Amino acid sequence: MIRQTKVKTPRRPAPKKPSNTQKDPVGVYCRVRPLGAEDEECCIEVISNTTIQLHAPDGLKANRNGEYKETQYSFKKVFGIKTTQRELFEDVAKPLVEDLIHCKNGLLFTYGVTGSGKTHTMTGSPGQGGLLPRSLDMIFNSIGPYQAKRFVFKPDDKNGMEVQTQVDALLDRQKRDSQTSVPKTPSRRILDPEFADMISPEEAYKADGVDEDSSYSVFVSYIEIYNNYIYDLLEETPFDPIKPNRWNGAGTPLRHNTEFIPPQSKILREDQNHNMYVAGCTEVEVKSTEEAFEVFWRGQKKRRIANTQLNRESSRSHSVFIIKLAQAPLDADGDNVLQDKNQVNVSQLCLVDLAGSERTSRTRAEGSRLREAGNINQSLMTLRTCIEVLRENQMCGMNKMVPYRDSKVTHLFKNYFDGEGKVRMVVCVNPKADDYEETLLVMRFAEMTQEVEVARPVDRPICGFAAGRRQRNQAFKEELTHRLEERGGPVDGESQTVLSQLLQSFPPLPPCEISGPNDDVTLPKLIEALEKRHKIRQMMIGEYNKTANMLKSILQEQDSNVLSKENFIQEQRGKLGEKDKMIQNQKNEIDRLEKKSKMLEYKIEILQKTTNIYEEDKRSLRHELESREQRLQREVSDKRRMEARMQGIVTDAKLKWEKECERRVNAKQLEMQNKLWVKDEKLKQLKAIVTEGKTENRQPHRPSREKDKDPPKRSASPSPVPTGPPVRPLHRRSHSAGGERWVDHKPTTNVDLDTVMQPNIPNAIKVTAPSEKALSKCDKYVLTHQEVASDGEIQTKLIKGEVFKTRGGGQAVQFTDIETLKQESPIPASRKRRSAETGPAQEGEPMEGDWTDVETRCSVAVEMRTGSNLGPGYQHHGYPKRKKP
Repeated sequence: MIRQTKVKTPRRPAPKKPSNTQKDPVGVYCRVRPLGAEDEECCIEVISNTTIQLHAPDGLKANRNGEYKETQYSFKKVFGIKTTQRELFEDVAKPLVEDLIHCKNGLLFTYGVTGSGKTHTMTGSPGQGGLLPRSLDMIFNSIGPYQAKRFVFKPDDKNGMEVQTQVDALLDRQKRDSQTSVPKTPSRRILDPEFADMISPEEAYKADGVDEDSSYSVFVSYIEIYNNYIYDLLEETPFDPIKPNRWNGAGTPLRHNTEFIPPQSKILREDQNHNMYVAGCTEVEVKSTEEAFEVFWRGQKKRRIANTQLNRESSRSHSVFIIKLAQAPLDADGDNVLQDKNQVNVSQLCLVDLAGSERTSRTRAEGSRLREAGNINQSLMTLRTCIEVLRENQMCGMNKMVPYRDSKVTHLFKNYFDGEGKVRMVVCVNPKADDYEETLLVMRFAEMTQEVEVARPVDRPICGFAAGRRQRNQAFKEELTHRLEERGGPVDGESQTVLSQLLQSFPPLPPCEISGPNDDVTLPKLIEALEKRHKIRQMMIGEYNKTANMLKSILQEQDSNVLSKENFIQEQRGKLGEKDKMIQNQKNEIDRLEKKSKMLEYKIEILQKTTNIYEEDKRSLRHELESREQRLQREVSDKRRMEARMQGIVTDAKLKWEKECERRVNAKQLEMQNKLWVKDEKLKQLKAIVTEGKTENRQPHRPSREKDKDPPKRSASPSPVPTGPPVRPLHRRSHSAGGERWVDHKPTTNVDLDTVMQPNIPNAIKVTAPSEKALSKCDKYVLTHQEVASDGEIQTKLIKGEVFKTRGGGQAVQFTDIETLKQESPIPASRKRRSAETGPAQEGEPMEGDWTDVETRCSVAVEMRTGSNLGPGYQHHGYPKRKKP
């Protein structure tokens, strides 16, 4: 007996999730189904292959006063009403199937309201297969020649796969064949006409780049998520031992104990790679498209029965069909699968048909059905919330926790959004006008979903064996079979394996060509090689005889065991007869208990009717209470909104009137200040006129000299508010003769007057333009300014100020005084005006009203602004004198 040695490979470390890889957006597609009737109103228009436009129905516009306008939504691709199932598969599901064969995961789900075509898109109909049967067909068309035998791969119930030996796989296949009561028939594909001929042969697809040096196996599972519970649709329903069989008078059973038993909910768990899976879910190994779709259809039938028995709607549950593809490389000989669990790669494709996304008010459900519909909508709302949080985290750089655990749907598929595979969504819409509001919500969710980015999955590691192992092994087997057939007839597969191993164990023969009669090397080498082969053959014959004797003894031992088993069986049969008598007695007891049970059932039925009446009253009262609570909540919310709105209006009005009052007060203050200033000016000027008139009456007029003139008095106008430090007190006389240091600012534009008296400031820094350096060295500042007076003469003004430091570290000038130097002609001008109160002047006497008119002398008021930066000149503002009323 020849034993094969297993080729061991180094243990591969656990796969690490990608840290910061490239990301792809979620692919969102839109499919528009045809209208049910030609004259039905349509609210959707396909503009291009990527854009659709929604029109609000006429009745909705009239009711909402035109609130809804035409809106456009863009998708990765839009499929119109003439799109075939084949075209949809090529763009949406075909890339996911290719990724599945290359060890990458994928998630595809359909989304939309009930009646929008989700199930037709996913499942299809005979002759128009949907995405699910076409995906299965493409998988088996691609890996058909490279599939492993059944039970070579076996699930480990922890979301992983194990590789069994050929012996263990053979035992499992024999066990399965012994349990199968119905013989296999080649026409199994057409057993159920509901899913026959889903795909025509000319529409079949095949993936490129399939690894021929690997073996593949496909496992499928089918689950349903209803009311946030997970049910296995492929689980074999056990018999109910409590409910007995019922018999009629003729002795035939009315019902068997195979009645429908509600399925048990499954739980979600996390494997060692932090991937979520359904614990205890049935995984069926399938070997063809027909077998896989038959398993799916069996789950569909069970789903229909459950919906009928439990009074549920199929459109209010999520169905998930999971396709797992297990692949492992062949060993170095290219004959068997490598016996290393770490080299097994498992990829899966989830096809999800989500429940209808319409609102609960539209389902017309009541009581418990209404609560179940609310739970379904809550799961879809959780999906929207997860998408919103993912989008916000990616666009705003935030790290909010995504609430995957709030729903079983999002918790099961959270790994895909975290970077474990591609995510695709087909949005199905019905263009009829009745679904406009629901379709609008679907479009908004789809528009938000395609802004979410998912990390791109990484490629699987490549096995270290040489490529082309399967082809070399197949070519060797064909050559060996050809030679053996030429020698002695056909050889079966098992003999081929034994002979190939025998030939490989023999040493190779040396070259047999003799170079000449004196060649003494070739024949001895050939004799030596043949003797070695003879010794090996004798040794193998000895081992074969030894193994045969051992096998013979084992067979004899088995025969004795069989005899003892037969005796044991006879004893058990005797005991079985006794048990039959006991069973008969128990049946009699059961009949008695059944009669008693019927009586109790009758009483229970009466109590049930009474309970139903009370339950109906309770539901009606609860429904009324809920409606009143909702109405009360709406009224409270409306009241709060109205209070907030009124509070906002009051606050805005208060602020507005406060600003208006402040503005009016400021305007009034300014007006009163101006009036006060005008009155002060008039009083001062009148006082000056009266004083001057009295002086002229007392003393004779003499020409004034420059040194006898009093310094001009400053205006009594209100000074502006200072912006710097406190202003120093003003000085009424010139300090030019003092010991302070001055900055003498004389612009270059000044004209040389050639006068006798020139302003001379000792200890001064003369500049043509003021600078911060010069100001920092002095504490006084004077500006020489020239201008043309009213009589045509040039008038020189010395504008003086004090220098002080500012809070920012700079220098500022505060003007305090103005000295005026003017040249006058000895011939007086004829511009003097007579006063209106005096008569004509005598000849040679001065006119009493000369230059005493208030309007003429006070026509201009000079205002010096504190801290203003005067350049070559200074700023002045002329205020025209207001005439007396």
